[in-house]
Amino acid sequence: MLPYKRSQRVSDLLREEIADIAIHRLKDPRIGFITITGVDVTDDIKMAKIFVSVLKNEDKKTTLDILNSAKSFIRSELSKRLRMKSIPSIEFMLDSSIEYGDKIDKLLKKIEEQGEGNR
Repeated sequence: MLPYKRSQRVSDLLREEIADIAIHRLKDPRIGFITITGVDVTDDIKMAKIFVSVLKNEDKKTTLDILNSAKSFIRSELSKRLRMKSIPSIEFMLDSSIEYGDKIDKLLKKIEEQGEGNR
């Protein structure tokens, strides 16, 4: 038995390759600093959701639109780089886990400050 599923191995490989393509091959100057935080691939490896974190809040929608419009280019680059029978169709989505983590961190600090005030 393999240590983890094929779809997990494919998602790890896609994350690395898409990050490299986004950094080195996409030449759109409107794309700011982005990070590919994760890739969810279906078990049949037909669909992949790519989660993207964007540094500036005001650039999120523009960056997501640019990446989604470049899907066909990215898939063609993936087909050149990867030795797979078929490349999954891709969809870019914003990763909200960083904002969620910041919100939790602020709440914990607030609770800690209130606890120190009660002493």
